[in-house]
Amino acid sequence: MTTAADVAADPLLSRLAAIVGERHVLREAGDMAAYLAEPRDLFHGHARCVVRPGSTAEVAAILKLCAETDTPVVPQGGNTGLVGGQIPGQGSRKDEVVLSLKRMDKVRETDPASMTMTVEAGLTLLAVQEAAEKAGALFPLSLAAEGSCTIGGNLSTNAGGTAVLAYGNARDLVTGLEVVLADGRVLSNLSKLKKDNTGYDLKHLFMGSEGTLGIITAAVVKLYPRPREMHTAFIGLNSPHEALKLLNLAQSLAGADVKTFELMSRFCLDIVVTHGEGTRDPLAGKHNWYVLLELGSQIEGGEAALMNVLEQGMEQGLIEDAVVAASLDQRADFWKLRELLSELQKFEGGSIKHDVSVPVAKVPQFLDEAGPAVEAFMPGARLVPFGHLGDGNIHYNVTQPVGMDKQAYLDRWYEMNAVVHGIVTRLNGSISAEHGIGTLKRDLLPTVKDPVALEVMRTLKQALDPKGILNPGKVL
Repeated sequence: MTTAADVAADPLLSRLAAIVGERHVLREAGDMAAYLAEPRDLFHGHARCVVRPGSTAEVAAILKLCAETDTPVVPQGGNTGLVGGQIPGQGSRKDEVVLSLKRMDKVRETDPASMTMTVEAGLTLLAVQEAAEKAGALFPLSLAAEGSCTIGGNLSTNAGGTAVLAYGNARDLVTGLEVVLADGRVLSNLSKLKKDNTGYDLKHLFMGSEGTLGIITAAVVKLYPRPREMHTAFIGLNSPHEALKLLNLAQSLAGADVKTFELMSRFCLDIVVTHGEGTRDPLAGKHNWYVLLELGSQIEGGEAALMNVLEQGMEQGLIEDAVVAASLDQRADFWKLRELLSELQKFEGGSIKHDVSVPVAKVPQFLDEAGPAVEAFMPGARLVPFGHLGDGNIHYNVTQPVGMDKQAYLDRWYEMNAVVHGIVTRLNGSISAEHGIGTLKRDLLPTVKDPVALEVMRTLKQALDPKGILNPGKVL
C-alpha cells in the first residue's frame, strides 16, 4: 500500500491512487515482490510501483496519465510467462509501472445461443473453463498453468497448449476484443460475429503482441459443445517416425475426434516417474517414445474408434504397446505424466529450453538431426523433447550433463540455442511456437524474422505507441 512518504517522494503515486484507490497502488518491496520475478526464477526486475485497476475505465485513466507523464507501463496477468515479457525493470531500469489486471476477473456475459462468453482479462484460464462448463459448453484452451495464468495473458501471447490440434491457438478462439491503447483510448470491439468483413481485423494485431501495442481488458471467446465421450490411450512406440504415421492413421480413421496427440521421450517419462509423487509407468516394458492420444466424440462409439486406431496401429507395426484409460482417475494419471514434466525437470539440474515448431511432417527429421547436433556441442547433455506433435510444436529442452556445474551449463544458453534454432530455421520452423518473444528471444528475432516483416512490426509499434511506453524492451 502507498504511504504518505511514498507520495512525497513520487507524486505520480497520488495520481494513480486517485484512480484506483490507495490500497491498489503497491510501493513497498514486500508487496511488489510477487510481481517482479517469474516462477522459473530466470527473470527479476524493479518497478516504480504496482497498480491494480478494477475496470476498463481505470485502465484507460492510468494509460492516459502514463502517456501524459511519459511513464512506461508493463501489463501483467498471472505472471506465468516463460520469456520474461511480463517482468518490469530488467537490468538497471526502475521507472516502470506494473499494471496488474488480476482484479478484472468477471464473466460479463454468457451467450449459449451464439456459443460465446465475454470475459475480463484477469480471469484465470481455469475460471473461464469452469464458467463454460457451468453453461454446458467447452472452452478448449488448456495449459499446465491454467489455474494461475489469465485469459488476458493467454491472448496477449497467443497461447497454444494441448488442444491446438483440434481447436487452434488462442487467437482462433476469439471473436472480439476490448483493448486500451497507449494514449488511454478504448478500442471497443466485443463482437460475437462469425462473419465481419468491415475492413481490417484489428483484434489480431493485439493477440500475440505481448502488451506492446495495447492492453487487452476483455474478450469475447468462442464456446464449443462438450464431447459426450473422452477416451484416452497411453502408447509406447519406437520413434517419432512411427508416431507421425500413427497421427496420420488416427486422423484418417477418427477425423475431428482426435483432440490430443502428445509426444514424449523415454527420458521424459523417467523424470516424471522418478520425481513425481504418485506417478508410475503405465506400460509393462520400456519404450523409446510415448504418445498420449485422446479422442473426444459427440456421439457414442468413441471407445470403438480408439480401439480401431490402436489395433490398426499395431497391425502396421507402429505401436509396440498401449493401454486405454479405464476410468477418470486413470485418465488423470496419464495426463499427470505429461503435465508434471515441465515442473519436475528442475530436479535433474539446469535446463536450456526451446519452444520451437516445424511443419508436422518434419518433426521426426528435426528430432533426428537435433540430437546428434546437441551431443556434438555438449557431450553428455540429456535431451528432454516433448510436446504437441499434432501441431508441430516440440518443447526441445536440454538438461545439463550429470555432474556439470549448473550455472556453467546455463551460461551456454545462447550457444545451445544457436545449435537447435539453426536446424529449426533450416526446416522452415519457428523459434517461438507458443511462449512468445518477451526479453528472452528479443535479440534472436532479427536473426530469423523476415526484414520486411520486422519493419512492418516497428511501423505498427510507432503508430500505436509513439512514446514507446507499452512494455518497453519486449519483442522489439
